[in-house]
Amino acid sequence: MINSWRLAVGTLTALRWRPPTAVDREVAGRAMLLAPLAVLPLGFLVGVVCWAGRELELAPLAIAFVAVGALALGSRALHLDGLSDVADGMTASYARDRSLDVMKGGTAGPAGAAALVLVLGIQAASLAAVLSAPRGPVVAGLLVCCSRAILSVCCARGIPAARVDGLAVTYVGTVARVATVLTWLAVAVLCIGVLDWAGWPWWQGLVVAGAGLGVGAALTYRCVRRFGGVTGDVFGAAIEVSLAAMLLAAT
Repeated sequence: MINSWRLAVGTLTALRWRPPTAVDREVAGRAMLLAPLAVLPLGFLVGVVCWAGRELELAPLAIAFVAVGALALGSRALHLDGLSDVADGMTASYARDRSLDVMKGGTAGPAGAAALVLVLGIQAASLAAVLSAPRGPVVAGLLVCCSRAILSVCCARGIPAARVDGLAVTYVGTVARVATVLTWLAVAVLCIGVLDWAGWPWWQGLVVAGAGLGVGAALTYRCVRRFGGVTGDVFGAAIEVSLAAMLLAAT
């Protein structure tokens, strides 16, 4: 479990952490289930930025952009890189191998740039709306953490890797389907409870969780159909669109 925790923190955040002493598929699977907890420092960072900005009476949209930027720095922008690569891969060619080569290149093309603008714009605009509530910073931090639960879907058993090498090979198929279901039931309960406490209607927490799961799972399914499986870039893209969907559903 210690190795799984170290792997999750080291992979999903920019925090300096002791590397795991051993990594196998069992360790990787537990790390993906620990993802929402591993990014608690990022959720706290976003919450503090949002709270401090409101205390300084800054414009909500400006606060939101700063918070989104801080989140990108806190994750080394790896998820945004994945989002850009997936968008480029999907639009580059209908040939699977050609699309995977484009994704591996890592250079942002027009589709990747457009995807970044769209998803980050949705995140920032939705976050600005969330901050209108007295406990909005708490909700913002919560959703940052909950969005990482989509990794339990990306790594669920039955979903193949698109390549025989690369980051995803160690993680793909390591999470039991029942663990994925339980993870998202926990996310739903947490969202309902926290949003109800923060002044939202209780049912909106269910909508928020459903939006994150639905959009992230839809992207994962599309990537499996399009690329023959998932890659590390797909993991990052799924996190970003899941967060955007959850924030939008919370407005």
